Amino acid sequence: MKEEHLAWHETLEIHELVAFQSVGLIKLKKGIDNVRDAELRGIYKNAIEGITTNLMELLVFYPDMPREEAERAEPAFSDSFFAGDLLALAKMTVRNYGIAITEAATPEVRKVLQKHLNNAIDLHGKIFNYMYKNSNYPAYNLEKLLNNDIQLARKALK
Repeated sequence: MKEEHLAWHETLEIHELVAFQSVGLIKLKKGIDNVRDAELRGIYKNAIEGITTNLMELLVFYPDMPREEAERAEPAFSDSFFAGDLLALAKMTVRNYGIAITEAATPEVRKVLQKHLNNAIDLHGKIFNYMYKNSNYPAYNLEKLLNNDIQLARKALK
């Protein structure tokens, strides 16, 4: 049975993947010229090719996402990019500490990990609120959120 559009949950997962990989691809492309080791440079090239393929394959699903067509304003490559990068870092830090704390057997280690986790949660909240306030993360407008993904991915693929 073919549905009219993708499911909401898969739409949001694809959004997360596209946003995170687009920022990563831009950073890899900007950084590769600074990599001197030939083997590492080859790994960077493989990562760039792989992420490029990932983005192109994921962007195919955007027309089937549950949203109306919106304006095609291209976001500026400025503070919003850096804020998004920091948001992704904060999110991954929360996830990583959430996993690490489940492995803590020593009370002192657990206490430090818990403190770090709370700090990461606070940072995530601060950067999310900054982005939301400055219209860089339209969390309550799926249409704008998905259009921003497309623009960021296109910028990364250039």
